[in-house]
Amino acid sequence: MVGHNGGVSDPSTALPSDPHRVARAGDRSRVVIIGGGPGGYEAALTAARHGAQTVLIEERGIGGAAVLTDVVPSKTLIATADVLDQVAGSQELGIRNADDGSAPGTGTLNVDLAAVNQRVQRLATAQSDDIRKSLLAAGVEILDGRGRLTGPSRVEVVDHAGSVTDTVDADVTLLAVGARPRELETAPCDGQRILNWTQLYALESLPKHLIVVGSGVTGAEFASAYRALGSEVTLVSSREKVLPGTDADAADVLEHAFSRRGVTVRSRTRAATARHEGDGVVVTLTSGEEIAGSHTLMALGGIPSTLDLGLEEAGVRVTDSGHIDTDRVSRTSVRGIYAAGDCTGVHPLASVAAMQGRIAMHHALGDAVSPLISAQVSSAVFTSPEIAVVGVSEQDVADGTISGEVLALPLETNPRAKMQGLIEGFVKLIVRPGSHTVIGAVVVSPRASELILPYTLAVAHRLTAEQVAGTFTVYPSLTGSLAEVARRLTTSLGD
Repeated sequence: MVGHNGGVSDPSTALPSDPHRVARAGDRSRVVIIGGGPGGYEAALTAARHGAQTVLIEERGIGGAAVLTDVVPSKTLIATADVLDQVAGSQELGIRNADDGSAPGTGTLNVDLAAVNQRVQRLATAQSDDIRKSLLAAGVEILDGRGRLTGPSRVEVVDHAGSVTDTVDADVTLLAVGARPRELETAPCDGQRILNWTQLYALESLPKHLIVVGSGVTGAEFASAYRALGSEVTLVSSREKVLPGTDADAADVLEHAFSRRGVTVRSRTRAATARHEGDGVVVTLTSGEEIAGSHTLMALGGIPSTLDLGLEEAGVRVTDSGHIDTDRVSRTSVRGIYAAGDCTGVHPLASVAAMQGRIAMHHALGDAVSPLISAQVSSAVFTSPEIAVVGVSEQDVADGTISGEVLALPLETNPRAKMQGLIEGFVKLIVRPGSHTVIGAVVVSPRASELILPYTLAVAHRLTAEQVAGTFTVYPSLTGSLAEVARRLTTSLGD
């Protein structure tokens, strides 16, 4: 039995008998998937392995926005920024320019953004091609075009001209159509000076002054990356702190890092309009103040791409926000129709989309499957330093939503961090009183996205702080702090 985490599920939480199911293992069912992003292609591979006739419909390219315009491109760009960020901080380690002994990166390095973006697009295309090959090798039929429901069990394929090119009957349908960038009517994105996050990779030269509107994950990541690449950056935030909703201590560390690196944060204000002016752009705030820059990035979140999908015709229920309403095994309100990814509004993460897609297929095709458990989802913000979280938050404990004990350990106490000149970051662990079961964690450090995994395992498998503390770690290593904070927490709580 396949569980929510790809492992073996607990039979007590499985759903072995369900009238909502439309197939049983061994049936030669036809599965039609609309959307080729992580939710769609992972579902397609899963369905094909079950022996189902599998059809995947995608209009933009296999991999969807995650591979072609979002996750893969942005993290590739950030990887370049990380290298420059490391070089800029290497003076502390005794590294100097050979010619004049100055600090690295002070006028001696520059970024060829055209070359960076060419690499970004090349890697995205290569990843898309690799996924397409995997799908074809698994026996998945790929149809180019836009899928649209015409009823509970029929899908039509529409080409770019709006003509219907094919009609496919389905025993099981999965909707994995993702989301598109939200824009302001008073600041329409043109791909030249006023940009959304899909349009950044067409730039051939580094923005002299990038105004980032929006301080959520996307805004914070690009503000961090472009400052490291060498742009002047102003971040416009409607909230008091960047990254609203994340760990408050983590947000404080990031704001301190922004200040130290020269990112200007304009808090508690919104962008009202943006317009071209000369060879740049002017963003007008709701206060009436104007900020002039060379480019502006509108990072205002996403809108589910459910327009003209045929949801009403098929009877699929949507939420007030326009997202497709699903349960924890990805079912919609219509028998045989499932949904996964950003169009569901569950978590806007590629990993969650992929898991939703796999869960949907396992459930529809007869496997006992554990539902998605939001508390076990880990996520990361790829700023410098990175921020990774899993489970409940310290705010949940402070609000009394859940009972917990919290302890944080500064990263600067870690010997490997000292060797690498790391001064920003911490490890935070949250456990249940009495049992000391790990229920949440925060890691703020370089590669926090990698370091969070042990805590994610601890949350998923209900490990205790004592078990984490008793696990061997390499010395010296940043992972040593993961065990050390658990050790100190258990000592402070006593027996």
